Amino acid sequence: MAGGHVLTSQARHPKPRAADQLVSAIEKEIFEGRMEVGQPLPPEREIVQKHGVSRTVVREAVRMLASKGLITARPGFRPVIAKPGYDAAVDVVGSIMTQLLGQPGGVRNLFDLRIRMEVSLARDATNLATAHDIERLETALHTNEEAIQNSELFYETDIAFHGILYEIPGNPVLPSIHRAYTDWLSRHWTKMPRLPDRNRTNYEAHKAIFDAILRRDADRAEAAARSHLAAAWQQVSSTFADL
Repeated sequence: MAGGHVLTSQARHPKPRAADQLVSAIEKEIFEGRMEVGQPLPPEREIVQKHGVSRTVVREAVRMLASKGLITARPGFRPVIAKPGYDAAVDVVGSIMTQLLGQPGGVRNLFDLRIRMEVSLARDATNLATAHDIERLETALHTNEEAIQNSELFYETDIAFHGILYEIPGNPVLPSIHRAYTDWLSRHWTKMPRLPDRNRTNYEAHKAIFDAILRRDADRAEAAARSHLAAAWQQVSSTFADL
């Protein structure tokens, strides 16, 4: 982002929220086997006392754990440890990845991996996408276009469009990887200045990918995805220092 201001290290790496820290602590207990599948979480008051947090923080952490599939929460019942799925498996490396992203070149390395994967996914989609997949991509593209003037919404619809590419192969690991990329890189993406002109450029790139998939042109889809992601990296790297 030419002309964008460079954020300080402190701004780029904000202090974790209390709920995030509590989620990490409970995840550690689950993954180390100190909480087993089917076992209820301790009562809310015990978690408050043990971790020195408020009841509000505990409830937010429970919602986050439920969204990751690590617990099952039902009204009127204590949350229960759930059988881990692929999302949970990816989350195991989350704290390690956060540390790696803070090292010089960390974000570049992860984004390079994302480029390699999404270029391949765009190419594969020209052969694998069903009529339903094409319809979903087209709907996501239309929603993305409608959000051009609303940068916050555009970011959400951008993620949704890319997410469909991870779903088309039918491999349940891939959507979890996409969610992980989004989570790990969001601290940079959400702090980038977002302007309607840039949103439109990104939308046009999405359209080029979609058009190539629609025409079943693998080379064109690969080239469009590579061009889009290379431009996206330039936007990020010109905004932040020490990536």
